[in-house]
Amino acid sequence: MLANHEVDLHGHTTRSDGSDTPEEFILHAKERGVKVCAITDHDVIPPRTVTIDGVERDIQEWAREQGVEVMLGIEVSCETWIDDTHLVCFGCDWDDPFFKELDDFTIKSKVGSYKKLAERLTEKGMPVDWQEVLDNDGHPVPESMVQKKMLFELMARKGYFDSWSDAKLYVKEARDLAIKREKPDAVTVIKEAHRTGGYVIMAHPYLVTEPVTYKGKIIHRSVFIEHLIEAGLDGIEASYTYDKTSYFGKLSKKEIKDEVIQYYGDRLFISGGSDYHADGKKGVKNPREIGDCGISMEEFLANERLVAMLNR
Repeated sequence: MLANHEVDLHGHTTRSDGSDTPEEFILHAKERGVKVCAITDHDVIPPRTVTIDGVERDIQEWAREQGVEVMLGIEVSCETWIDDTHLVCFGCDWDDPFFKELDDFTIKSKVGSYKKLAERLTEKGMPVDWQEVLDNDGHPVPESMVQKKMLFELMARKGYFDSWSDAKLYVKEARDLAIKREKPDAVTVIKEAHRTGGYVIMAHPYLVTEPVTYKGKIIHRSVFIEHLIEAGLDGIEASYTYDKTSYFGKLSKKEIKDEVIQYYGDRLFISGGSDYHADGKKGVKNPREIGDCGISMEEFLANERLVAMLNR
């Protein structure tokens, strides 16, 4: 089945918590009729090459041969005390020391907090062994690549919850499981991405639940977003698969899209993406599909800065 959108600017591979390799991701985009896709793995710089038939190839060049353009980016998890504050950054200088420092900081933060969460779940009668997390349902990952979603998926596989998203909501709402990993502040990430030539889009803004506690003050989500705009935020995701993830607000994804466009359409680039993870491979029912959400080719081509980043 063809995708609903030709341009999807948010997706994940096996380099973080997705189930498609970068090559599979690109080929699946081709199958779905997606013309521009984005690899935006969590807190890890994008791949520059793929190995095809034993030959290392430039990933964007090889993708073009398949009829697909690939945006290379990173989805940075920000704000220790504001869940789901994620910034998708494109076009950065991935060799800049900032990204090595971010990688080292993130690995240390994730491993420490996720081990504590596994221990706390075990104490609550839901045994979660750290090695089980790393085994990743037969797809082993090193500690440096562990993602929190892997814990949620394990909780679902062990029968504690019906789905990974149900497990995520449980952990999010349980006070005794509020084990926060330290994350960079969003304003710093925006400024550092810009310093290295990048372009920054706020992912799934309505997954940020209200009220927001920011710098010791309780504020509305919209006020928090205004702080990010003042810091130089370039875009915001309006078209997103809220109906297939852990959103528990009352608005439909169309209502959210309309509201985001109404509030920010005259100030920010209006982006869109599926947040594709190839979850169908893990037996997830009605999984997010690449191209389920996104933007039109016309909307993408109108953004000269993003288009220029296809060649970086």
